Amino acid sequence: METLLIVDDDVSLLETLTMHFEDIEQDGQPRYQVFTATSAAAGLRAAQENMPSVVILDMMLPDRTGLEIIEEMKGLCGDARIILVTAYHDMETTIRAMKAGAFDYIHKPFPDPAALDLVVERALEYRQLSRRADEVHRDNAVVRLGDIVGTSASMQQLVKEIGKVTGSAATVLITGESGTGKELIARVIHNYSYDEARPFIGINCSAIVDTLLESELFGHEKGAFTGAVAGKPGKFEMAEDGTVFLDEIGDMSLMLQAKLLRVLQEREFERVGGVKRVKLRARVIAATHRTLSDEVAQGRFREDLYQRLKVITLFIPPLRERREDISLLVTHMLERINEKVHKRVTRVPQEVMERLTLLPWRGNVRELENVLTRAVVLAPGDVLRGDDLPALEAPPGPDAHRAPGTAGAMFAAPAVDDVSLIPTLEEAERQLIARAMTVTKGHKGRTCQILGISRPTLERKLQKFGLAQGQGPQVHPYPVKDAS
Repeated sequence: METLLIVDDDVSLLETLTMHFEDIEQDGQPRYQVFTATSAAAGLRAAQENMPSVVILDMMLPDRTGLEIIEEMKGLCGDARIILVTAYHDMETTIRAMKAGAFDYIHKPFPDPAALDLVVERALEYRQLSRRADEVHRDNAVVRLGDIVGTSASMQQLVKEIGKVTGSAATVLITGESGTGKELIARVIHNYSYDEARPFIGINCSAIVDTLLESELFGHEKGAFTGAVAGKPGKFEMAEDGTVFLDEIGDMSLMLQAKLLRVLQEREFERVGGVKRVKLRARVIAATHRTLSDEVAQGRFREDLYQRLKVITLFIPPLRERREDISLLVTHMLERINEKVHKRVTRVPQEVMERLTLLPWRGNVRELENVLTRAVVLAPGDVLRGDDLPALEAPPGPDAHRAPGTAGAMFAAPAVDDVSLIPTLEEAERQLIARAMTVTKGHKGRTCQILGISRPTLERKLQKFGLAQGQGPQVHPYPVKDAS
């Protein structure tokens, strides 16, 4: 239902227009809720209280002219479209009205109230188009498939799955640790699902208390609760035929889970305090860092909702499980960070890249971006310095958490004091690399994870020890310039 405000000092005209617009229906429901005012002051109050979608504003009012209050009216009711009406044919006033931001300027008397229908419908259509354009500009313009950085097998598989998902409107559940980029994946799915621009509306379910979250999701009617001075659409309504992204859905209360389940089942909902059924046209994408199957087992998440959400499930691996992607991520992020903080840090020495590869990255890609931002800001020139990175954590104590036959056992002190049995450091390194390559059947990415080293370091060691031949497919070193 759209809210219409008519401001005119002609009471009989107000009554005629009110009856006309309140009789218009859409899908068996009233199309408009009409409010009226007979003065400029009353019109401004009504605009603030009711947040109309369209205002029909008379030019000549008892206290002020419509032209004088148009700026105030726009400030009070946001993106409402204002239609100025007058009994005078004045070209100069028409030009001034359009320049002040009026959507249209028409003359009365009207031959029939229906003459306004087309103008009001055009105003509403333009308002919706404007909202969509704003959403696309703010949310979608820079999010493309190229923002998913990585050549690891897990990321390539994820991209393939995204390609399949975009061909349908099925509900998607994105899982993964905090900071892995779940919202980025949701935005990419949205952008590649439609040929034309559509709204992407996101909300963090863990950041808002239950009472407010219900209103944010479903909207509310005027007077639904204390402080609800005007009706407001919720995220599901604002998304129209686009996408609603429910982030951290695993933190949603059981009460709201039940209401969300009903919405997903029936594809309809009601505003808080309302009775009108609103159709859900948007696609739903949810995300969580929690393991929802465990949450179901613990009674903290509804199993029926979980089954509804996991129609298609995408898992984003943590950064520590795809260390071979770190160099590409660093290069990609440095471009954005330099632009944001107005620096030109473009060179990453090899030892700095190796250190970045070895860090634990418990905060995943988000932590990597924060660390790089700090290092770029502190860099005195165009080289990223290791001194500005977090310190590497000390490794566990001897043989801690190691199973028999691992490196700890492999290089344990000999049982006898025979110095000849102790290999040189270089030989021990060669043996360890050779054994890791054997265990992984030549898979260099997995070998790097086991040894805690970067791809470039592994390549150099393989060449140095003559282990490069016959040990699996060759890979190119990271594309990073040396500072020397």
